[in-house]
Amino acid sequence: MKRWMQGIGLIYILLLLGICVPGAAGGNAQNDTGETLYLIRSERTKKETDKKMEKPKIALTFDDGPNAQFTPFLLDGLKERGVKATFFLIGKNIEAGNNADIVKREWEEGHLVGNHTYNHVEITRVSNDTAYQEIKATNDLISEITGAPVEYMRPPFGLWQKKLEQRIHVLPVMWTVDPLDWATENEDEIVNKVVTEVEENDIILLHDCYKSSVRAALRIVDLLEAEGYQFVTVDELLLE
Repeated sequence: MKRWMQGIGLIYILLLLGICVPGAAGGNAQNDTGETLYLIRSERTKKETDKKMEKPKIALTFDDGPNAQFTPFLLDGLKERGVKATFFLIGKNIEAGNNADIVKREWEEGHLVGNHTYNHVEITRVSNDTAYQEIKATNDLISEITGAPVEYMRPPFGLWQKKLEQRIHVLPVMWTVDPLDWATENEDEIVNKVVTEVEENDIILLHDCYKSSVRAALRIVDLLEAEGYQFVTVDELLLE
């Protein structure tokens, strides 16, 4: 009887410690021969853990290029940091000088290349036919260089004609953080506005046709990566 009571007491203690309850202490459940019966940690728990470990994503975008003077400097800085960005190009700037080579470099280095119309027109102030031609002409220029269709565009001033989607298949991309970099040459002002406002999944609007904007952009990358952000192209944000 004494030995029987000791056995009952031992089982009770083991139950309290969670040893006899499959999954209570984590790890794998095993039988007497040491064979694994099943995994305690569910696949759902693993996915939730992986999700928590992901860095918050943001996108850096540049309008009005390519610019022969400043875009290559920006590309050098992004390449050095292993960061991908999104470029919305003006058609007439692509045709200027050797700027087509810059577009080719953007594409080959893994950046997303999009459309910003041919003449930087406000497409809500022109006819549907004119707006269509503005977009199509730039699409054709980009595709001729990259060999790929253009899927994204940023309408100048953020004004879009919904009817255009029936004629040309591009997705309009707006923005959530705008430091108005075109209105100032003060790098600190541009940097401070972005880093204090940005949050996860934000799309930052800058321009690669200004020295101050390009220099500020690289400082923004360094500061926000130090805070744990990950820079991605806009398609990665929009398609999630």
